[in-house]
Amino acid sequence: MTTQLFYIPATAELEGNPELHQHLIPASYHRVTAVGSVYRLQNGELDESIIQTLTSCVNKGLQEDQEVMKWLQVMRDNAPEGFESFIDNVINWQQRTEQTLSAARQLIGQMGYDTEDQNDYVSY
Repeated sequence: MTTQLFYIPATAELEGNPELHQHLIPASYHRVTAVGSVYRLQNGELDESIIQTLTSCVNKGLQEDQEVMKWLQVMRDNAPEGFESFIDNVINWQQRTEQTLSAARQLIGQMGYDTEDQNDYVSY
């Protein structure tokens, strides 16, 4: 939805949108990698590195999401008249996304795994 704003003349230069995408892209990568790790675990792969990948991606996704939300607030504050509800809708989607990753982190912890990122490996 935020990419769409680049193609609408009234929002093409919306303050915060380029900065948002600097965090949204890696956040999306981490979400996809986390989901892929879960699929692998569900299919019987049990290597510790999969758990570490999952944990790292959940944590890094949440970190990036904090920045995404920060820039969404900037975008909402600077949205042209008539686009406030569009940005509010994006914020609602973002909040649900964050809740999903937070729930994943809780489940990882309930499974007995450490939910703290144990390395500084950047996976993108």
